[in-house]
Amino acid sequence: MSSRDDGKPWRVLVTGGSGLVGMSLQRVVKEMGGAKEGEQWKFLSSKDANLLNLEDTRKVFEKFQPTHVIHLAAMVGGLFMNMRRNLDFLRNNLTINDNVLLAAHEVGVTKVVSCLSTCIFPHEVTYPIDESKIQLGPPHASNYGYSYAKRMIVVLNQGYYEQYGRRYTAVIPTNVFGPHDNFSLEDGHVLPGLVHKAYLAKRDKTPLEVLGSGTPKRQFIYSVDLARLILWSMRDYEEIDTNHPLCQLVTGDDESEVSIKEAAEAVMKATDYDGEMVFDKSKADGVFKKTASNAKLRKYLPDFKFTPFHQALKETCDWFSANYESSRK
Repeated sequence: MSSRDDGKPWRVLVTGGSGLVGMSLQRVVKEMGGAKEGEQWKFLSSKDANLLNLEDTRKVFEKFQPTHVIHLAAMVGGLFMNMRRNLDFLRNNLTINDNVLLAAHEVGVTKVVSCLSTCIFPHEVTYPIDESKIQLGPPHASNYGYSYAKRMIVVLNQGYYEQYGRRYTAVIPTNVFGPHDNFSLEDGHVLPGLVHKAYLAKRDKTPLEVLGSGTPKRQFIYSVDLARLILWSMRDYEEIDTNHPLCQLVTGDDESEVSIKEAAEAVMKATDYDGEMVFDKSKADGVFKKTASNAKLRKYLPDFKFTPFHQALKETCDWFSANYESSRK
């Protein structure tokens, strides 16, 4: 039986439990043997609590009395949504994060694992980025609101450790994709947007349009792999050193970095679409690259097997095709 120091079973509360990573975590826990005997798991959605409201957040924490929290909830969106609503991303995510960590502290949660993003890193920085470079400069102007809000979790974690001894940490994934993503053509991230576009292009026999030049590079991580690493972080990652951020990057190895054009070509292959690809170069490219090092992760997990990109993408495209009518678009 999994236990805390007092011998009682764990009660794990997952915020954002119905989103992309939350659904993959449910799969890992329920279908892939991730849960241990005696554990209780509660996956929250926006229907269960308004995390923008402190009293709502407190009520759900007091009701479930979690021993551990995996914090995934956030206001999220793609490049162009961020550019339109930076202030909303900043204020809403600052509020959600502060409410969740405060409520966790108040009920005595043993450990919180939050999910961040590599967009928190400075725009002007030497590559590859690693955990020590988070605070070396401002993030890219296109999504500074979301980036600063997520970056502040690292600061909050340090404060809760130094002032109260709380062992709160975070994982920093690169671009996450998988089933149950937001496949919106307007407000989704680049890869799910390409999956949706390829589906429509194949159906309607039209070109696949890629926004921007296709030259920027991104690293992708399959949501199921991220869920497995979050579970490991909750159970086994114990590093506490306030001279370095209380977090770690999680991404695939070198081959996980591909250009947007290469990603689009991979989507075309995964969907068996053999039409034309066109680029709308009037649209912004965003950050050219943000290459991340997984050296710290590999120090702990040298043998961890990431799902090959093309296999994970094929699974994602097949899921979207099978669930087109009910998926988030």
